[in-house]
Amino acid sequence: MSDPAETVIELDSIDMYYGEGDASLHVLKGVNIVVREGEYVAITGASGSGKSTMLNILGCLDRATNGRYILHGADVADLDDDELSHIRNDRIGFIFQSFNLIAGLNVLENIEVPVLYSSKSIVSRRARCKELLAAVGLTERMHHKPPQLSGGERQRVAIARSLVNDPVLLLADEPTGNLDTKTGNEVLTLMEDLHKQGRTIVMITHDPIVAARAQRQIHLIDGVVQEPAA
Repeated sequence: MSDPAETVIELDSIDMYYGEGDASLHVLKGVNIVVREGEYVAITGASGSGKSTMLNILGCLDRATNGRYILHGADVADLDDDELSHIRNDRIGFIFQSFNLIAGLNVLENIEVPVLYSSKSIVSRRARCKELLAAVGLTERMHHKPPQLSGGERQRVAIARSLVNDPVLLLADEPTGNLDTKTGNEVLTLMEDLHKQGRTIVMITHDPIVAARAQRQIHLIDGVVQEPAA
């Protein structure tokens, strides 16, 4: 096993089945993956390869049928629902293809959502959100609502929101999938900057051009890892 002090993600012999009996579908097959602190990894594969299932497991949205998932030294199987909810909110930052912003809230309020029920004061929460807004170049759009933003701006808001709790892991699900090429490149450049700052990023993508921007690639074919994970 890897040293937990140096490892953010360790998947050990992960299997995932959907359904039962003869109708069961074996989606992930004995997957072993290690992602260390500060790595930027792209998980690639065609539709049906198991990428979405992998994302759900990594994001603690689903539990594997067999095998172990160690997240930053903790065995996910040992955690109850409240502990998993805490991890999803505080330890993992999610960046979605569809942005998942709340239309009725302005940019600043959207970024603040993950920390609304924290023990931090309103002043410190707002200061953190404004700092992240500046980092993604959207200070002047602070009071705009998502429908007033471009796709690229919405994704920048989503990235800022993903960072608000200073997570140990960023999970990006097809982060450029709804963007044109130019805007997608701008978002990927922002993610590369986060990587240079020491962020651990796992990106799910079907696009080989997007995957090539990551530090390392892991290929899934029919639920099987086709290249060494480390």
